[in-house]
Amino acid sequence: MTTQTQGAPGTGRATSLRRVAAASSIGTTIEFYDFFIYGTAAALVFPTIFFSDQSAATATLASFATFAVAFFARPVGAIVFGHFGDRIGRKRTLVWTLLIMGIATVLIGLLPGYDTGAFGLFPDGIGLWAPVLLVVMRFFQGFAVGGEWAGATLLTAEYAPRGRRGMMAMWPQLGPAFAFLLSSGTFLAFTLAAGDDAGPDSAFMQYGWRIPFLLSSLLVLVGLWIRLRVDETPVFKEAEVRPGRASGNTLPFLDALRYQWKEILIAGGALASLFSLFYMGTSFFTSYATDTDYGLGHSRAFVLSMGMVAAVVFAISIAASAMWSDKIGRRKVIMVSCTLAVLWALIVFPVMDTGSPTAFAIGLIVTLVIFGIAYGPAGAALPELFQARYRYTGAGLGYNLAGILGGAIPPLFAAGWVAQGDVLYVGIMLAALSAVSVVCTYFLVESRDTGMGRGDTTPSGAQSLGDDPEERVAEPVGV
Repeated sequence: MTTQTQGAPGTGRATSLRRVAAASSIGTTIEFYDFFIYGTAAALVFPTIFFSDQSAATATLASFATFAVAFFARPVGAIVFGHFGDRIGRKRTLVWTLLIMGIATVLIGLLPGYDTGAFGLFPDGIGLWAPVLLVVMRFFQGFAVGGEWAGATLLTAEYAPRGRRGMMAMWPQLGPAFAFLLSSGTFLAFTLAAGDDAGPDSAFMQYGWRIPFLLSSLLVLVGLWIRLRVDETPVFKEAEVRPGRASGNTLPFLDALRYQWKEILIAGGALASLFSLFYMGTSFFTSYATDTDYGLGHSRAFVLSMGMVAAVVFAISIAASAMWSDKIGRRKVIMVSCTLAVLWALIVFPVMDTGSPTAFAIGLIVTLVIFGIAYGPAGAALPELFQARYRYTGAGLGYNLAGILGGAIPPLFAAGWVAQGDVLYVGIMLAALSAVSVVCTYFLVESRDTGMGRGDTTPSGAQSLGDDPEERVAEPVGV
């Protein structure tokens, strides 16, 4: 990447594109690392630690229910942080999302289990307070991530030169791949050190699982240092210095719903497929592959090792598809992913159920590659759909609506069906979600040639944009 700089009008300051890429990518890596270690722990640890009074199947279902809590917190975070991101700036808001996520994750690593006391109190364990506190911390994780993604993609998209926006916006999109590699690697390291024993008295269950959560504090400090060195985006600063900027009477959330509710719904539906594939692949597959009662019975070390391999291939697919979208458009690339997902969802479980380690590896890698094909261009596509003055809010709402549809609901149903031996239903559910995404992607407006300045509108076809009286007058493009 070049060291080309972009400055805001009238500021006399500039930030290198390389630094912007690093700030967005490292920030999302840290955020999603925290998110994924929770998903890994929800599959491997939490049923034993926080739901020890339940049967194995019920404990697994309850554990994934706490995992789903974050997805319902994400739209709340999108609204709250979107408001501040559209009012006070992308950079300052992203600092807060990083802090909240880091604090919540460290506290999870310090929580006592169901049968564990705290500070010399509760000699028989804190009981129900353990899962309650876990749910509260999980809510704050989702709350922070809800505001993180839109801000990180805006940071790159609003700096990017035209024609290279997909390439620039891929950097925050690479965060989940890096994070999956880190979280799988961290858990693998402590699994190898403590042994593959998953019993309640094993070293891994007693303290090993907590170390990845506590280590996130170091990553947060690095992320804060990098983000504080990045200047505000030129598009936001341009809007600040222009007279008549919408700064006072209406909320960005209300404006986004009033003028671009169609884009929010279509974006949520179009990306639901990729969320279902990703969170099934990164969290549910881990549980299914290691479960000896209802799943495949593979060793934890093997599954985590395959997670690291899949993360590398996943990152390559994200980068390739993001740059590809600069050439042929975002909509076409996302459509390829959703169409492949319909077909793959119907065969992925029959493939893995052969019991072969190779079959599991193929199932995991292909699932993440199909997801990566859509996720790469999504970093540019969603910001391009929305007006600058409520872009943070609109992009965040569309993205997190997809998270609820594709990330929260499927793992809950899947855990129940697997426990009953109805694995085929899981594939049918994923295929149905992907079919919905195909339809929504068909109605998605191609946005590759859209400007990102305050006066720019999306290409013809976005019917709701013309209803916003404050955006009718065209102005020079900021970037």
